[in-house]
Amino acid sequence: MLGAQYVCATFLASFLTFYLIRKWWNQSEKTPLAEKITISPSAWVWIIAMLVIEVALIVGHLNFDLEISQILKSSFMWYRNWGLLALFPLIGHINIRSKIIYRSVCIFCFQSLIIVIICTIAELLRIPIFSYVSPLKAFGGVIDSYRVYLFYVFDENEPRLQLFAPWPPALGFVANIYFCLVQQELNKKWRWLGMVGAVAMVFGSVSRSAMVCLPSVIVLTWILTNFARPWVHILAGFVSTLIGIFSSTLISYLDSFNDQFNKARSGSSEIRARLRRMAQDAWWNEAPIWGHGRMEARGSAFLAYKPIGSHHAWFGILYAQGLVGCIALAVAFLWSFIDLLIKAQTNEQAKVGLSILLIMFFFTFAENIETLAYICWPGLLILGIAFKKEFILQQDKSDSRKYEPC
Repeated sequence: MLGAQYVCATFLASFLTFYLIRKWWNQSEKTPLAEKITISPSAWVWIIAMLVIEVALIVGHLNFDLEISQILKSSFMWYRNWGLLALFPLIGHINIRSKIIYRSVCIFCFQSLIIVIICTIAELLRIPIFSYVSPLKAFGGVIDSYRVYLFYVFDENEPRLQLFAPWPPALGFVANIYFCLVQQELNKKWRWLGMVGAVAMVFGSVSRSAMVCLPSVIVLTWILTNFARPWVHILAGFVSTLIGIFSSTLISYLDSFNDQFNKARSGSSEIRARLRRMAQDAWWNEAPIWGHGRMEARGSAFLAYKPIGSHHAWFGILYAQGLVGCIALAVAFLWSFIDLLIKAQTNEQAKVGLSILLIMFFFTFAENIETLAYICWPGLLILGIAFKKEFILQQDKSDSRKYEPC
């Protein structure tokens, strides 16, 4: 209601990072093992990747003769977007009990469920849309991060919810991450309330990507964490045989699903396609190595005033930070995936981290995920906790939550 999330998340990350660095710097051989901070290789990979993106940002600005003031402004925005993708996983290396985050997210999802019901009633009663911009906009950033909508918004004449998110698809993205977190809650009542609240946010956002992502990540995570089991190999062989037999029917079904997916919001699909084409052409023809340094604040009417490079993390980073930035982000994702995939075979915490990483990767094809770090930071914290090296030592996968470090 205050529109303060964008500001508070930055302050929270800065304060806790300072706390972690001070504690890490002051620890010695006499520091108890339970209080020692050891930064995992995966956290370092994300830190280095984000720093490479910052270097590409600076070089891109210099290549296009932008002023020093603009470089400083863009660097500040880099810290509040890309920087948070590295800082919150780093903060996860503080001795934080993940069960506190799980319970907090459950309560938050239950709160959101109540608000979803209120918003649905408001839409049925045709209560007019009411919105305002928080005065905290003075701290900088895009206006969508500070705009508060009461009840619902209309997009292509369709009512959609965005609640605490800057736009409806962002709500679907965060709801997917929260669903993975609330599943780990040990109290059944809070677990179910959290899951229902997260699903309500997914469907309330009317985000096609969110609706497809939720079941897809659940199935994919299960496959990836059980592929070493013999019976899974047998089942995979049986399914592969069936796919081969009915391949033509399956291909036709997928084509039909893709058509229906695009027609569901044809206007949005067309704008996204234009944004991808223009971002790719501008990147390749104008700045293939270091990129343009930044995205424009506002696009043309042909793009529905959306800036080139938005609505797609990979084309966005190619446009703004070029091939250098794109490779840095890809390496961070690939390293983290391999790391968590190995640990997830024996550890529930790493399994949650793997699900979060898969959701983030899935939404890189629909959103600029760096701009949403300030609302999905609980998931980034859990991702950092999963990066800890000691988690790989857990052997009893079925009982791993009992031995969660305090």
